[in-house]
Amino acid sequence: MRRVAAAVAAGVVVVALASGCAQQGTPTWSRPTDLATRAAAAGLHDVWGQPLAEHIHTHVTITDGDTPVVIPADIGHSDTRRFAAELHTHDTSGIVHVESPERRDFTLGQFFDEWDVPLSAWGVGGLHGDLTVWVDGHRYYGNPRSIVLRDLGEVDLVVTSIGEAPHRPAAFDWPPQYH
Repeated sequence: MRRVAAAVAAGVVVVALASGCAQQGTPTWSRPTDLATRAAAAGLHDVWGQPLAEHIHTHVTITDGDTPVVIPADIGHSDTRRFAAELHTHDTSGIVHVESPERRDFTLGQFFDEWDVPLSAWGVGGLHGDLTVWVDGHRYYGNPRSIVLRDLGEVDLVVTSIGEAPHRPAAFDWPPQYH
């Protein structure tokens, strides 16, 4: 009986290590505090108060296996500092706001650079394993950093243990104010 319990405990440790999970499976990547520096590192500018030529929204979901990872509020944004980068969040819904005085393409890689969380074809942040990406419900096989953010677009990043079958999260239910 002790051997079985030890084998089960060892298996749990191996699974936790293989998935790259933080405590209780949910990484905690806070928002950067130096907003201007992180925005500049991503090639973004402060557009607070400027007239906008482009204002779109893309929903980003990150899951560690089947566990959702929260994208923090106020990445690239601060009402108190009167700062808004061209890419930013307001809340923890996963909606990335693209607000720019000029029309141009912005990428998922820029958002992650601004957030200061690594993103590559092999993983997200400290999560490593098999990364599966869906864009608007379709499998995406390119570099996730190059995904262009589109209005009412959906990007799902799912990290699973090696060999584990990924499950695409349910489609995002956009609040009425975004339609």
